[in-house]
Amino acid sequence: MSWLKECILNWFQFLVLRVIKTGEIPKHVAFIMDGNRRYAKKQNLTIAEGHLKGYNKMIEMLYLCRDLGIVEFTVYAFSILNFKRSKKEVDDLLDLGRQQFKHFLEEKKKLKDDGIRIRVFGNFSLVPEDLCKLFAETMIATRENNRIIINFAVAYTSRDEITHAIKDMIQGVKDTDILPEDINEDLITDCLYTYKSPNPDLLIRTSGETRLSDFLTWQIFNTCIYFTEELWPEFSPWNFFTAIFYYQRCYSSLQKNRDNLKPIIHNTRVSMYLDKLHNKRDMAIKKICESAIQL
Repeated sequence: MSWLKECILNWFQFLVLRVIKTGEIPKHVAFIMDGNRRYAKKQNLTIAEGHLKGYNKMIEMLYLCRDLGIVEFTVYAFSILNFKRSKKEVDDLLDLGRQQFKHFLEEKKKLKDDGIRIRVFGNFSLVPEDLCKLFAETMIATRENNRIIINFAVAYTSRDEITHAIKDMIQGVKDTDILPEDINEDLITDCLYTYKSPNPDLLIRTSGETRLSDFLTWQIFNTCIYFTEELWPEFSPWNFFTAIFYYQRCYSSLQKNRDNLKPIIHNTRVSMYLDKLHNKRDMAIKKICESAIQL
């Protein structure tokens, strides 16, 4: 009778989806996918198997987000601090990344049919060259897809991101593209790795930890933050629905704060500088991709 139980659960999940959609749905959801190692220990698995279970859960949540009408999905895939873990675990995580992105490239037609665009941001100088090439190829191959965006934060921390933004602005002043007085919060925002994305509406962290681990700290000043006890591989659609309901309860107060925010308007000089900076970053991705094709 397991098929009957599954049928009933699927029907009930569909019903809950319908109910949730009557309320406000976050457009951009971010995840700190914590608990893979503890899950592996709990289930007597290797750490690598725990991370694989976490990857499978991420794909499940991606499609659930799409079904809910969420248009952007950001995951903390690999922190710069993760490089301090054992060599074997770091190597296993990087190998899992290679497998993931090779699979994305093999399935690029399906990604196109599903409207999934993939972006990766972080400090690529810390990432092995072959993995950077896979990132670039995948971003180029999916850049026209427009139903849902998944952002992978790899070799990332907020402090590193802000440091690079400051360095870019200093260089802009040295090149006389901008003036020191042009530097403000709005310019910093548009110099971050995440300049193409709106700030997350909802940030979810699993595993019972109630800290941000240096993830998107600039971007979440007005984000609904939800902490849950479930380990990431055990995070279910029902847990996600609970997080959405929590967001909907908080929505009115969040919206009041957002209504007070002024739209970002740059002067012509700053706009030209940002166009130059963003084009430089896009060309760097294209160059990585072209070098991979030549190989």
